[in-house]
Amino acid sequence: MHNHANVRTHLSNANARKKLSDMDNSEFRNPHVARNYDPLPVMLTRGQGAYLWDVEGRRYIDMMSAYSAASLGHAHPRILAKLAEQAQRLAVPSRAFYNDKLGPFLEELCKLTGLDVALPMNTGAEAVETAIKAARRWANRVKRIDSPEIIVAAGNFHGRTTTIISFSSESEYREGFGPFMPGFRAAPFGDLAAFDAAVTPNTAAILVEPIQGEAGVIVPPDGWLAGLRRLCDERGVLLLLDEVQSGLGRSGTWFAFQHENILPDGVLLGKALGGGVLPVSAFVAKRDVMDVFTPGSHGSTFGGNALAAAVGLEALHVIRDERLVERSQALGERMLQRLHAMRAPAIRDIRGRGLWAGVEIDPRYASARDVCEGLLAKGVLTTATHHTVVRLAPPLVISQEDLDLALGAVEETLAMFDAPRNVSDAAAGVDQRLEA
Repeated sequence: MHNHANVRTHLSNANARKKLSDMDNSEFRNPHVARNYDPLPVMLTRGQGAYLWDVEGRRYIDMMSAYSAASLGHAHPRILAKLAEQAQRLAVPSRAFYNDKLGPFLEELCKLTGLDVALPMNTGAEAVETAIKAARRWANRVKRIDSPEIIVAAGNFHGRTTTIISFSSESEYREGFGPFMPGFRAAPFGDLAAFDAAVTPNTAAILVEPIQGEAGVIVPPDGWLAGLRRLCDERGVLLLLDEVQSGLGRSGTWFAFQHENILPDGVLLGKALGGGVLPVSAFVAKRDVMDVFTPGSHGSTFGGNALAAAVGLEALHVIRDERLVERSQALGERMLQRLHAMRAPAIRDIRGRGLWAGVEIDPRYASARDVCEGLLAKGVLTTATHHTVVRLAPPLVISQEDLDLALGAVEETLAMFDAPRNVSDAAAGVDQRLEA
């Protein structure tokens, strides 16, 4: 595999599973770091473009891009230059005062989305919380609903705050964290009739991801978003789209809602908006939705600071100037064609749009974690979701050559799992890792 073949020792089919089962995180663990993640056994120290290096100097191709937070690649020179320039000038002055960077940043966001007003925050979850507050106050003041409800999709992932996990359908995110916030209903993702049936006189909004990322890169049926737009118009309900992962070029358009030529009432953005160096997010909406906020009704100490605004605007300009949306579309088609051509028995399904794919693994052959550890051994980094899906979402700046090398490693790794595994042994291995 070019230079990457030597990053880790090649694993033959005969000894692959034993070698992978021996992978251990113990040498990397620090007792002062909370165990709310279970990382792959690699200690990273540097990144550049689509590459990452570990502390021993080995280079890897990044096929995850930090859940799209590093869509512009690592250490992008224009982002670093803007970060340093603005940090030396003005960083966090507080929203108690105007700053000369916030207006141009939010104006560009509104121009790109086709919406009217933007409210800046930091993390994606904060953008979601902002949208929920806006929908509830809008319903209270415009529709005169005392107890408004929001309809969400089953299998959703919008963050991990206590409000957001209240409408999660994943027990792993909810266990032990109750009591939960009322006011949410769930309907099956992609099922327009079910969403229609879920709307009541108390419905304020429908909040969904245009493509479900954490659920395994689930792409809805064609026409579903357009159907939701019609439904919301007919029933007087807001359509809010969480594009924290799917937005800013990841799906092959600036925003995933553009695949169906609709305009939501509000869109939630984050991750790539920070250029890979800062947490930057925003809720962008139509004016009548955003006008429910008044001074003091919502805010953030860091949201909208001058440093974040300067970096966020530069990130948008980099996406535009380097034609990363077009690259995502072209390279994404190539990636999905390569994946669909693979004939490994461990593959159960392949889904994706743009430079974003989920490879669903048949658990009879391997777990998605097994596959990710195999890729690590071949110099490719990515991660699993729900134990069964390997996500592939490289930086949009990745070269075609590196993408092909990484996909070659995917094919080689999947070929190692060519026979059904002993499921009880695999389960025991997972238990040992969790207990370690």
